[in-house]
Amino acid sequence: MSFLENVNNPQDLHELDDDQLQQLAQEVREHVIDTIGEIGGHFGANLGVCELAVTLHSLLDSPKDKIIWDVGHQAYPHKVLTGRRDQLSTIRQYGGLAPFCSIFESEHDIIGAGHASTSVSYAVGLKEAMRRGIGEDGKVVAVIGDGALTGGVAFEALHNAGGMDVPIVIILNDNGMSIAPNVGALSRYFNRVRLNPKLHRAREGVETGLTKLPAGIGDRIERLGPQIKESIKAFWAPGLLFEELDLAYVGVIDGHDVHALRNAIGEALKADRPVVVHIKTVKGKGFAPAEEGGLEGMEKWHAAKPASIVNGAPAPAPKKNGAARFAKPAPPQYTTVFGNALVEECKRDERVCGITAAMNSGTGLNILQKEMPERYYDVGIAEQHAVLFAAGLALQGMKPVAAIYSTFLQRAFDQIVHDVCLQNLNVVFAMDRAGLVGDDGPTHHGAFDIAYLRPLPNIVLMAPRDEAMLVNMLRTATLYDGGPIALRYPRGEAEGVRLPARPQRIEIGRGEVLREGERVALVGYGFGVPLALGAARELEAHGLDVTVADARFAKPLDTDLIESLAADHDLIATIEDGVVMGGFGSAVGELMLDRGLAADTHLLRVGLPDRYVAHGKPALLHEEVGLTPAAIAERVVETVLDPRALQSA
Repeated sequence: MSFLENVNNPQDLHELDDDQLQQLAQEVREHVIDTIGEIGGHFGANLGVCELAVTLHSLLDSPKDKIIWDVGHQAYPHKVLTGRRDQLSTIRQYGGLAPFCSIFESEHDIIGAGHASTSVSYAVGLKEAMRRGIGEDGKVVAVIGDGALTGGVAFEALHNAGGMDVPIVIILNDNGMSIAPNVGALSRYFNRVRLNPKLHRAREGVETGLTKLPAGIGDRIERLGPQIKESIKAFWAPGLLFEELDLAYVGVIDGHDVHALRNAIGEALKADRPVVVHIKTVKGKGFAPAEEGGLEGMEKWHAAKPASIVNGAPAPAPKKNGAARFAKPAPPQYTTVFGNALVEECKRDERVCGITAAMNSGTGLNILQKEMPERYYDVGIAEQHAVLFAAGLALQGMKPVAAIYSTFLQRAFDQIVHDVCLQNLNVVFAMDRAGLVGDDGPTHHGAFDIAYLRPLPNIVLMAPRDEAMLVNMLRTATLYDGGPIALRYPRGEAEGVRLPARPQRIEIGRGEVLREGERVALVGYGFGVPLALGAARELEAHGLDVTVADARFAKPLDTDLIESLAADHDLIATIEDGVVMGGFGSAVGELMLDRGLAADTHLLRVGLPDRYVAHGKPALLHEEVGLTPAAIAERVVETVLDPRALQSA
């Protein structure tokens, strides 16, 4: 008998017993394997929480009771159990289910965050509002992984929860992983807790036992007072970290045993105080290559590619035919180009090092980790600390390269402003995933970095038009001694140009004209340059021979270049894959106003609109927002041929 086909909302779980719920969890797991193995998506983390999702929805009355999934990449089982079972095959697809939780998608998705370490803070706020009589009262549960718990904001929330004595339940889902194996002292602490059976005892039991030691030792401990007892208990009691924050601790619980989970979480929900329930799960549970492949297997199967699983097993590698052997090789990934170039910079200069915030392969720093591990630092999911750590290294004369996704660097904005730019330190920011990243959607699009970094004094901003320029810009950044410098580059394949045999230093604040034309000048920044070149070809069909320039720098702008283009053209169109408001085009507009150039030369700004862009393949999203050569050419033609549009451009 199948239980899953009869589950259309969470309340359908309330009448099932423990054995039936255990079977349901396995059915959910198989549904995720079959579906995500075919279409692709987050994988291993979802397989690890099937029993947890079933348990929570069997005990709680969602959405009256609130379940908050930290990040949300592990919420596929939750989606399956909350009326979206038959839509799972659309997840991460354009117009389909969101890749993370979304408050716009379901009333059961309580938050819509896609960044880590936030769930406990949300939970404290939700429950405190309930305690004040605002909104409907209910239970509040926050699920957070041990990887996400490396983020500092999570500890701020734990401190606040204990201090306010907010009755929430915090599920610590401990699998030793985020995307890659977890790092740091906290990870070692959890390893000690979950691997040593002697540590599975109550705090009060330890205290009692200490005072009963023979040969008078217990009496001496009693006389020595609470300090010595607390010190010894801190070594032996696994929950003391949380208990000292006034959080009750339960654990370690087998996260794949529904009966054990229901008992532990059920008791925690009855407590009138904040409780941490520490569960041990296996990332990739039920899928042998992940479960039996150790840490490497779990990391590899963090996400599944489309058509990567057939009949519950990895799909066989496709056979290469003769045509494939002679096919032109695909261009390299920007991330790989950056990773290899950083290794070369580290070899060239002993002061250069790389820093990642738990995204070693995502940023290309796994290459540095393998080649020169002594120059590689992973600080965990802690972008604020990553930037402060880089500032400390720079103060001592090193040249740190903080490789952090554009969207994640937002989390360290104060540190960039206050600790790096204010002190004018030589920190390099390498922002991967600039622009529209695709299936991960609005929480991960790198839309805002130009606008949020451009107002900051002392910083230099640049963006490469292709992989060769990326290599040259990284060389420029590591040679630069004038303060902070940042470069942004997109996700995915580069342009397919030849990499330089010897990287060249670029003059700071100097752009480049790539094509001479008349009447219209297209000025691209980063990914905007290949778009500009494509639009120029489209415009030839309309009888327009346009100029194309690569700005290369958003700050400082090449003022000579902009003034020259303004003097010789009726229209300047700026093209960027960041938000228009406050972005590169705004910088050009400000310069034109300040220099009195706006009266005779009109400006058309092309970029991302003033809204959050949905998830989907980048090509579809670029089409939606008008960031294609054809769409740009159409806007230029409309502006040039319509005097009213030209006047208001």
